[in-house]
Amino acid sequence: MDQYAIEVIQVTKSFGGIHALKSINLQIRTGSIHAIIGENGAGKSTLMKILSGIYTKDSGRIMIHGEEKNFTSPIHSKESRIGIIYQELALSPDLTVAENIFLDDLGFGTGMINWKRLNEKASLILNELGFQIDPRARVGDLSVAYQQMVEIAKSLAKDVNILILDEPSAVLSGKEVAILFTQLRKLKARGVTIIYISHRLEELMVIADVITVIKDGETVKTLDPQSCSEDEIITSMVGRKLESLYPEKNMPGNEVVLEVKALSTRALLHDINLTLHKGEIVGLAGLVGAGRSEVARCLFGIDKIAGGTVSKAGTPIQINHPSQAMSHGIGLVPESRKEQGAILVRPIRENMTLSNLKAVSGWMGFIRRRQERETSQKLQQKLAIKLGSVEDPIASLSGGNQQKVVIAKWLNTDCHILILDEPTRGVDVGAKAEIYNIIHQLAERGYSILVISSEMVEVINLCHRIYVMSEGRITKELQHDEISEENIMRYAIPKRETI
Repeated sequence: MDQYAIEVIQVTKSFGGIHALKSINLQIRTGSIHAIIGENGAGKSTLMKILSGIYTKDSGRIMIHGEEKNFTSPIHSKESRIGIIYQELALSPDLTVAENIFLDDLGFGTGMINWKRLNEKASLILNELGFQIDPRARVGDLSVAYQQMVEIAKSLAKDVNILILDEPSAVLSGKEVAILFTQLRKLKARGVTIIYISHRLEELMVIADVITVIKDGETVKTLDPQSCSEDEIITSMVGRKLESLYPEKNMPGNEVVLEVKALSTRALLHDINLTLHKGEIVGLAGLVGAGRSEVARCLFGIDKIAGGTVSKAGTPIQINHPSQAMSHGIGLVPESRKEQGAILVRPIRENMTLSNLKAVSGWMGFIRRRQERETSQKLQQKLAIKLGSVEDPIASLSGGNQQKVVIAKWLNTDCHILILDEPTRGVDVGAKAEIYNIIHQLAERGYSILVISSEMVEVINLCHRIYVMSEGRITKELQHDEISEENIMRYAIPKRETI
């Protein structure tokens, strides 16, 4: 067996004169889990698309198990037994597990579907991988973690021996990540080479045999996670030492800006009580499904409140619609910016001003493009958003800069209560530091901020106080000196009554 499953030698790729890859070099050992990390725009996706045949390289050489390859289409990559699983899973939710696994050839070359044989072959592959999944189950009814297993089975059904995973844990809970890691170790034991792309350093330190850092289209460093620190990886990624990822916490005021009493919904939330002070950053922590995002949706008027009160500066207010929430100075950055926070195909300037069209409209209601451009350019400078032009679609930006645009649109309104649901999901370490600074600066300016995050280290280091949720209830309010991972987990884990 060849020592290296993949060798990338002096590979370059440009788009319109802009170098995405600059003579990049990479060696990936056969049967290893090789992690690739880098800031958004570093060139990770471009390299993976070259390996999967979506892009063709401009120059350089690619060796697969010692044989030089020149992929010009995904078919050529598949012929070399390379499979790729993207963050957005390519499954048909209305089809069964078995149908998805063999979607390219349901009849196994006969032109006729034998359902018994189809399910048996799918079951065989799933059992070989150790996946406890019914091949007849509808994929749309499975959790994301199990859907990911179906994607892996789909790749292995095509006899791949190199598997590329792009941000596989982005939407998984801690328990689901553990399941994924167990399956990846099984694949490694079978001799499958795995390329694992992620921003989550703590995961890479656990699962990877080797970590390669890419920056500005070049390989910066290849590290052994057993002998390097997270700080060393971060410094390699951003090209500078981050003295502190989190800014020093300011002292919030005593003025209560928002107070929630006994808030309930018909579905999940029960007796939610919380307060927000002026200039304060408050965290909502808990496990997936605890009800954190549901609190955000209620406070922004998306979900109907069945009981309880919401008061602003001591006066009860009604929030039955997002427009009502906005009229009370409440803004929401939702957990999925691509689906809920931005219109990806529209220009950056439109996304920045969409929340307050009156401010850029004339007396007859027509939008004044010049004012729209000026407003968006000021916001771009204020938040240091890296872009070519405000006329570019927001989809052209990196994840971190997209998130800055979503935050920026609330700075164009009278918003002073800002709810941030997973504010740094899918952004790299450098962009995280910039977003943390923005949150800190907004708090210093008097904004009251509610942060919902699945990353405990994020809420611990950002927030003055933390409310812990479990099964739709607030189980504990942690003051500054009580905040720790142990305390969060103690109150986040559901308690079962003994019988």
